[in-house]
Amino acid sequence: MRTKEIRAEQSSGNVFADLKLPNADEALAKAELARQISIVIEKKGLSQTKAAKLLGIDQPKVSALLRGRLEGFSTDRLIRFLNALGREVEIVVRTARRGHAGVRVVAA
Repeated sequence: MRTKEIRAEQSSGNVFADLKLPNADEALAKAELARQISIVIEKKGLSQTKAAKLLGIDQPKVSALLRGRLEGFSTDRLIRFLNALGREVEIVVRTARRGHAGVRVVAA
């Protein structure tokens, strides 16, 4: 029986960069902001309809957001959604680590 060798690469920590997608840092930041929005909506027990009303968007857009379909959602807009959900967002500017400047979202 022959076994097929599986090739694996260590991740950089950013799947979008690993896939060589453009604006990988921004895509990762937006994905993390969307994840935090999803967590807050779930913790508050909000339906998509109630979340939509709070965020000032329609329910299909909430559905898209919760499914990770982030086209049409800017980083700024996602931050405003977190604010509307009662979350404070802090932006910290500092010297780049390990020579790579980028954007990160860290939840506390």
